[in-house]
Amino acid sequence: MKVRTGLTASAFALLVSAGTPVLAAEDCAGKPSEHRLTVSVSNIRAAKGEVAITIYPDDAKRFLAPKGKLLRQRVPARTPTTSTCFYLPAPGFYAIAVYHDINADQDFNRSLVGMPTEGYGFSNDAPTTIGLPAYNTVRFRVPAGPSRTALRMRYP
Repeated sequence: MKVRTGLTASAFALLVSAGTPVLAAEDCAGKPSEHRLTVSVSNIRAAKGEVAITIYPDDAKRFLAPKGKLLRQRVPARTPTTSTCFYLPAPGFYAIAVYHDINADQDFNRSLVGMPTEGYGFSNDAPTTIGLPAYNTVRFRVPAGPSRTALRMRYP
């Protein structure tokens, strides 16, 4: 991810007035296209570490599977909301998984019994009881052109 410095006065005013991060097109992950998805993750408890946001294609077998991702960004955690954007190859169905990598070790940490020790979330704020959510509960439609989606971080 590129770090931009030297905001112009108008860009700074827009950033302050909007209350959400302004994302330059070159900060989006993926091959530039007209299908740009901005993802906002709310309920971030601490501005420590990073938030890993992973986009999966419309394939239940690839969701959360090793090498199954389409795109991923790791962005600095900001409270209360962290946002980033992705260029998608086409409109269609996708799924998102996020976690708050509070210690920035690029691993989703778990306890000795396998329970999460870091915050996590899924598209559609899919519920989790015991285990992972069903794929059909995280799958969502992305229309053509620019769009936004929001989800909420959950902590153990």
